[in-house]
Amino acid sequence: MQRVTVDSTHPSDAPIQAAVGELSRSGLVAYPTDTLYGLGVDPRDPEAVAHLYRVKARPAHFAIPLIATDVAQVEICAARLSALARHLAIRFWPGPLTLVLDAASTLDRRILGDGGSVAIRVPAHKVATALARGFGHAITSTSANRSGFQPAADAESVVAGIGDGVALVLDGGPTAGGPPSTIVDARDDVPVLVREGAVPWERVLQSLA
Repeated sequence: MQRVTVDSTHPSDAPIQAAVGELSRSGLVAYPTDTLYGLGVDPRDPEAVAHLYRVKARPAHFAIPLIATDVAQVEICAARLSALARHLAIRFWPGPLTLVLDAASTLDRRILGDGGSVAIRVPAHKVATALARGFGHAITSTSANRSGFQPAADAESVVAGIGDGVALVLDGGPTAGGPPSTIVDARDDVPVLVREGAVPWERVLQSLA
């Protein structure tokens, strides 16, 4: 397991490319986001996705969310973007609002859990978006901990909890912590709250008024 220091506000190319190389080799990478540390693999790669589930000891019916660098990457992962989804993307991205969308057929079906939808967002964190940009595709962003344990808000917690299963940890220092992203089903014309989180549900509804 490599641990590579990266500047969270101005990430240089070398650590990002080291992480991109691991992703390209079906490796598992831990990286900071605007909420907590996340675990990234290529969501199209069956071998990498299977390894991610093993490391987290995550039940197979639990879906895995993604992060992207921009809306263009989101569109690659989604079968379509509703008008509602586009509105919420403009209003809340980059930031801790995750949208549930119909999934593209290119994604490994295991990350979808029992359904045909994908949860995805553009985070407000330079390292996370630089990693997705450098890789050229959205990556997974489930919390960097074993299922049922405390999510990691710093690299030390990642290493202590699951370091043996991670190829590389991008150490960007402590993250903001706090609640995870709010999840909203935006597949139709009316938003449906899936999980309350960092963005209050009232703000989501007010943005549509």
